[in-house]
Amino acid sequence: MLKEKYYQAFAVYVGSNIVLAAAAATLCAYIAPAAAGSGIPEVKAYLNGIDAYSILAPSTLFVKIFGSIFAVAGGFVVGKEGPMVHTGACIASLLGQGGSRKYRLTWKWLRYFKNDRDRRDLITCGAGAGVAAAFRAPVGGVLFALEEAASWWRSALLWRTFFTTAVVAVVLRGFMEFCRGGKCGLFGEGGLIMFEIHTENSAYGTPDLIAIILLGVIGGVLGSLYNYLVDKVLRTYSIINERGPGSKLILVVGVSILTTCVSFGLPWFSQCLPCPSDLDDQCPTVGRSGNYKNFQCPPGHYNDLASLFFNTNDDAIRSLLTSASDKHFQLSSLFIFFGAIYCLGIITYGIAVPSGLFIPVILAGASYGRIIGRLFGSVATLDVSLYALLGAASFLGGTMRMTVSLCVILLELTNNLLMLPLLMLVLLISKSVADIFNKGVYDQIVKMKGLPFMEAHAEPFMRQLVAGGVASGPLITFSGIEKVDNIIHALKTTNHNGFPVIDELPSSDSSELCGLVLRSHLLVLLKEKKFTKKKVSIRSEILRHFKAHDFAKAGSGKGVKLEDLNFNEEEMEMFVDLHPVTNTSPYTVVESMSLAKAAILFHALGLRHLLVVPKTPGRPPIAGILTRHDFMPEHILGLYPHLNPHK
Repeated sequence: MLKEKYYQAFAVYVGSNIVLAAAAATLCAYIAPAAAGSGIPEVKAYLNGIDAYSILAPSTLFVKIFGSIFAVAGGFVVGKEGPMVHTGACIASLLGQGGSRKYRLTWKWLRYFKNDRDRRDLITCGAGAGVAAAFRAPVGGVLFALEEAASWWRSALLWRTFFTTAVVAVVLRGFMEFCRGGKCGLFGEGGLIMFEIHTENSAYGTPDLIAIILLGVIGGVLGSLYNYLVDKVLRTYSIINERGPGSKLILVVGVSILTTCVSFGLPWFSQCLPCPSDLDDQCPTVGRSGNYKNFQCPPGHYNDLASLFFNTNDDAIRSLLTSASDKHFQLSSLFIFFGAIYCLGIITYGIAVPSGLFIPVILAGASYGRIIGRLFGSVATLDVSLYALLGAASFLGGTMRMTVSLCVILLELTNNLLMLPLLMLVLLISKSVADIFNKGVYDQIVKMKGLPFMEAHAEPFMRQLVAGGVASGPLITFSGIEKVDNIIHALKTTNHNGFPVIDELPSSDSSELCGLVLRSHLLVLLKEKKFTKKKVSIRSEILRHFKAHDFAKAGSGKGVKLEDLNFNEEEMEMFVDLHPVTNTSPYTVVESMSLAKAAILFHALGLRHLLVVPKTPGRPPIAGILTRHDFMPEHILGLYPHLNPHK
């Protein structure tokens, strides 16, 4: 560029970006497809009780870290913040399942965490740690885990997450001290406060409040439109991605070339500005990340649009959050940059690379915030840098629909507590406006991926139904002492995870509900072949043979599989006593109970199965089982289409 060999410069730029993009896509497409995207919707779904395949596997962790590095370095309009949350959750999951046998990383002391609740708590802490590390915002990390990630919260989890994020802050500070003076590249730029805003005047008047309300409304409208377009693009990409890893790779390279052309081509439309005379920084910036890029300008001049595109994401945000007295942007440059980032952010999210939404949204929001600040400049008293911050807040509120955590994260990012009332106002307005049109971006992605996410509240039409009306059938039950052949047949022909156990009463023809047995526990029991030739109970022998941790939840890819079990004809005719592994106190509801009440109970207790018992005597002791899928609005409206509120 300095020697005016522009075509060669473009060739080097596009070539290096394609190599980095292809590296990220190859990792994602061939090693861990679950690592694509931000990862926050998947973590949110896991913490709601959905254990989707390999979303927290060690291979996903590896690809998330290196794929994110390649994607950000490859010039994509993506952030590292979403992947950091997923990375934190993956590390927590690895600890929570006692390590990984496949990769020979196991620690015996970690087996104490091998239960659902402790693993869920660890992953909540991991998600909070990811935000704390990405934004250097420890309190924001705790509030993010509380507001966005976790579906169940309790006081013990609060201080555990707080402790985790405090450790993150201390470790970050330690590394920054070690890396002082540029030993570790750009790591630690800006210290613990990433985007500190220096302004003499934080007072505001009526014109400022009008501009801020307008910012909130614009943020809500643009945010809901962003979510709508992201949803459409993701649905289109999913058709392409289903064709295989090769199609994913071609799509990533195509988006990479488009992004490169946009970021290299648009600065040519921007005028050259003379370097400010009273500047401490070098101008124009040569050979490093900086805010005064020469691009095609003559000596002593800089291109403000190139200074935004050809910069690290963090430095671009710092430029936009710089006060008007220190940095001047042309209105045309801000409009072009906003349009480019808005559109590129939409088409980049959904390709097979790890990609966060925070950074594109902050960049786009800060751009139009600065534009509003310039337009109101003659009557407003607030500096344009503060308008840029409020613009970023409004767009974040409009896309992600978080309030408290975003407010605290932005305060910790900028160290400007005087902006607290205005940030609260703009976040509430943008969220309220955007909620009129659609849901938050992460909720939309969870729904689009078909994950059965359970809300804390019941849908209004559920009040018109009873629990017995949606319990899925036909019901498969076992006797307390069951034939091995019957169990194997039931496990092979269904994918149910829980089976009711029924005991015949010796004195009469009736039977009673003994409890519920899980598929995973049945497989462990069958593997050890503790069978009897006659239908007799051997409870004490089974209890002596097994330890509690034999039935602990297996890690991803581990555990007993049905295909691994082999039985001869004689063993198939034998009996197995299910009483020792049966949960004899399962949660039950009567079949006439309101479905809305059953749904609230199911979510509040974090259940996987809810047994429905008959209201009248003389019938079989169980009428059905309610699982998460039975509470999904799509399933219920499929059974009762006349209840659909949209028809």
